[in-house]
Amino acid sequence: MIAYKHSVSLEASKCTGCTTCLRHCPTEAIRIRKGHAVINADRCIDCGECIRVCPHNAKKAVCSSLSKMDRFKYKIALPAPTLYGQFEELSDVDYVLQGLLDMGFDEVYEVSRAAELVSEYTRKYLETDGIKKPVISSACPVITRLIALRFPYLKDNLLPLLPPMEIAAKRAKRRALREHEDLKPEDIGVCFISPCPAKASYVKNGFGSYKSAVDCVVAISDIYFELLNLMKRELPINPISRSGVIGISWATSGGESSALFNEKFLAADGIENCIKVLDQIESGAIPNLEFVELNACTGGCVGGVLTMENPFIAKARLLTLRRYLPVSQNFHEGREFIPEDTFFEDVPEYKPMNRLADSIGESMKMMAKMQSIRESLPGTDCGACGAPNCRALAEDIVKGERSINACVFIKLKNLTEGQENDGKRDKK
Repeated sequence: MIAYKHSVSLEASKCTGCTTCLRHCPTEAIRIRKGHAVINADRCIDCGECIRVCPHNAKKAVCSSLSKMDRFKYKIALPAPTLYGQFEELSDVDYVLQGLLDMGFDEVYEVSRAAELVSEYTRKYLETDGIKKPVISSACPVITRLIALRFPYLKDNLLPLLPPMEIAAKRAKRRALREHEDLKPEDIGVCFISPCPAKASYVKNGFGSYKSAVDCVVAISDIYFELLNLMKRELPINPISRSGVIGISWATSGGESSALFNEKFLAADGIENCIKVLDQIESGAIPNLEFVELNACTGGCVGGVLTMENPFIAKARLLTLRRYLPVSQNFHEGREFIPEDTFFEDVPEYKPMNRLADSIGESMKMMAKMQSIRESLPGTDCGACGAPNCRALAEDIVKGERSINACVFIKLKNLTEGQENDGKRDKK
């Protein structure tokens, strides 16, 4: 199995081992070892929660520098619709798009344009006979990796369509080759301006056998100030944007669902809420739904850790921007079918995070041992042992990664009993 390339990393020199990230990681991917956090790459889903909550800025996202685009002859920017909500008193997204051109990009292709196409394709897909419902959106890479790791039985529920970022990259490259006959495919570079590190991981790893058409992922926070200085709002602006309400709405939770014109949907945001919804779908304790939209970040992509603005303020700004836009400006020419290159063929195969051993028999033995160890632990889930809770410590003990004395309560009890026994021996 090829190692998964992550976009969330740790600066150990800044980490104090305070356990804040330990308590907030949704997949229990973090342990405290030798005074600082350690991230288990097999469990990490690049949700960025540890970046969001770390009081010492010891966690960081690993994205590309804009200078990576210098190797390309023709540079295309793919701004996520979240970018538009970062700027105060923005009356027209064309100021943002022109600012990107002034930064040195040769072309700008809005991801929100591709989002309107994906919405149309999704409406067609939901009409297909024999598909497994509820269909779960595949737009958030955190959710797709979470399903592969923790909810493998729901993989068939995933919408098998590439996310808007990929559709935008492919269409932008095709258009550039069509309009500039002197260009070769290797001359064209596509840069996605991202609100979250999970998009960078998606580009590094691809999705199953699919390899991303994006060449570079840059954080919104890394280009924000340069872009802000280039946005000349006092000058007349050329009409560049080709997005409508549907495309811009993808930046916030519920935007993707509302574009389906179908009342049988559910939209949830925040990783813990998403996990609860997936638990309910897996157990069958969910209403009769057609579509489920899940966003790992609070508020949707506007809540990504690579953004600059409060997600609720950004959401309000986007609502204002949408006010005078048409519903949609992008439609698929061949309306009777979904283009074949829009689908992904397979879902990545990962070792499930809860698997203790390769064989079922050995896993059962280890689970029984885990239960026995867990019953001997105090159940306080304090995190002082370096694991997020007593169940996780029991798992670490069974795997041979820790001893029972890692629990401070057990250690104190053994120490106290040892002192008492020494006292009794002294009296004798």
